[in-house]
Amino acid sequence: MFIPGIAVVFICVFVIYIIAGGNIMIILAATPHELGTILGAGIGAMMIGNTKKVLGELAGGFKKVLAGPTYKKEDFLDLLSLMYMLFKLAKAKGMLALESHVEAPKESEIFKNFPRLLEDHHIVDFICDYFRMMTMGSDDPNQMEDLINEELDVHHKEDHQIAGAFAALGDGLPALGIVAAVLGIIKTMASIDKPPEILGRMIGSALVGTFLGVFLAYGIVGPIAQNLNAVYEEDAKMLSCIKVGLLAYMNGFAPAVALEFARKSLMSHQRPSFYDVEGHVENLPKV
Repeated sequence: MFIPGIAVVFICVFVIYIIAGGNIMIILAATPHELGTILGAGIGAMMIGNTKKVLGELAGGFKKVLAGPTYKKEDFLDLLSLMYMLFKLAKAKGMLALESHVEAPKESEIFKNFPRLLEDHHIVDFICDYFRMMTMGSDDPNQMEDLINEELDVHHKEDHQIAGAFAALGDGLPALGIVAAVLGIIKTMASIDKPPEILGRMIGSALVGTFLGVFLAYGIVGPIAQNLNAVYEEDAKMLSCIKVGLLAYMNGFAPAVALEFARKSLMSHQRPSFYDVEGHVENLPKV
């Protein structure tokens, strides 16, 4: 809903302003200079306040806002089915039977059943890392949970650094708008001998800086940061679902029950029904 939202913001601000009798030409004439000051200073501040890594990922973050969450309900259904097959194999033949699958997932007959997941190296690496530890004898669910939480915490912080950069820009834009407006007032005061109609236009142009700073902060950049945080939270559910299912299995629950633990950890709009999962796993090839 990003594009429709932007359209609503612009219509409600600018179209209603024009309908109310406002002179849009004053805003348009002042916008290039005021916007250059505000956005230029804002981008410079972002460069000062963030690392190269974060700055390099800002474009990717904006693309995520446009695209929305990466994973759909079908992806979570595939994930649950993949974990079920791994759990079943481990239950039937022991943890060492998983070794060939987690060491070479692209060659695994289990992973090949889920091509969408297999293309996502973050998910595949996360699954394989922890199943590999289990094949190596790591069977303490408490220690495993601590380790997974540590990795998820790092993942969370890395993602939210990007959203935080947008949020910081949004927080700074109103103040930078005031800076642009003050510069305009200084320019106006240097022309105090001009006729009132010219001074009025100059003061109006200066105030456009304050308007643009507030408008961009609360109408565009702030909502982008909020949207990006929401997208990251939804995508992170893929990893937390793996965590819940894995820990349930390590605590001794049967594969089907561990799967239900994992399913229940998902948001309601992401979560396949019990019968969706049951029907899907019944049609999986035998392991």
